[in-house]
Amino acid sequence: MALQDNLTAILYKTGDLRLEQRDVPQIKDDEVLLQMDSVGICGSDVHYWTTGRCGNFIVKEPMVIGHEASGIVAKLGAKVKNLKVGDRVAIEPGVPCRFCDFCKNGQYNLCPDMAFCATPPYHGNLTRYYAHAADFCYKLPEHMSMEEGALLEPLSVGVHGCRRAGVTAGSSVLILGAGPIGLVTLLTAKAMGATNVLITDLLQSRLDLAKSLGADHTILIKKEDKEEDVVKNIHQTMGAEPEKALDCSGVESTTRLAVLATRSGGVAVMIGMGSSEVKIPLQHALAREVDIRGIFRYCNDYPLALAMVASGQINIKPLVTHHFTIEETVKAFETARAGLGVKVMIHVQPKDTNNK
Repeated sequence: MALQDNLTAILYKTGDLRLEQRDVPQIKDDEVLLQMDSVGICGSDVHYWTTGRCGNFIVKEPMVIGHEASGIVAKLGAKVKNLKVGDRVAIEPGVPCRFCDFCKNGQYNLCPDMAFCATPPYHGNLTRYYAHAADFCYKLPEHMSMEEGALLEPLSVGVHGCRRAGVTAGSSVLILGAGPIGLVTLLTAKAMGATNVLITDLLQSRLDLAKSLGADHTILIKKEDKEEDVVKNIHQTMGAEPEKALDCSGVESTTRLAVLATRSGGVAVMIGMGSSEVKIPLQHALAREVDIRGIFRYCNDYPLALAMVASGQINIKPLVTHHFTIEETVKAFETARAGLGVKVMIHVQPKDTNNK
């Protein structure tokens, strides 16, 4: 591949996603130049494409899309010592300032100066060549695929959520939503030793996949179901009230269920991002001492996510249901928007080029 070929997916505005050539980026002393390999499509990417925004982040000028990614080290910055040219790496897409109180206290995901891929005003990495901080690139063992490397990004969300919930051996866990984040949360909870895990969704196909990935119980929820009936069904199906609930949908109905279904003294973690304001039974939670916790992305979770996949504790491969080339980016986004699969993967280089 000629170094001049830097085909890049750029979102100009709502519904306007183009493929264009851009200059190969120059790297700083602490960065590496990466020849990109695999980039997964996240729900946030689709939001930017369809609405021009995701939460409070708004696309105001053309932005390179993509942040779930892996690549090959093509060039080293002068001060880089942890990697070498040719290394296959997973890319943690958020680089903090490293100097603020949040960074120094080990909460770098809350850094106010976080530069996060494909989050305005920062560009993403669905491109042939991309510059990234070397210390936020993680070398992949030979037996791991580049697709698995890209999937460490959503998996790290599940790891962070389960850590915030305090999932451990023997935990009973309720997961609301069996989309990509719900499924990686399921995989993480089981790997951490949860023995009674129930997952809900509106689609039976998602629940069937969740069952094959290790879910102990599944419940198909219909929009007309009464809230109190769903809570009762959860308790009866699990044979107990769950100690931990993780809402991976972010809609008001699942946020409420996370609070209502969790046992007294338990923990409800909100992972999915929905409306800025929702109505929840707060007094119900307070009177029963149910802790309500939020998460924002992940922090120091990539190493554990990598170790879980590398050791075989987690098999994340079944989540990839569709494959496209970078030239088929728009078609890939249309597939993701239609909800036709679980995880849509874009191959910047021909599939399996860098897999052993």
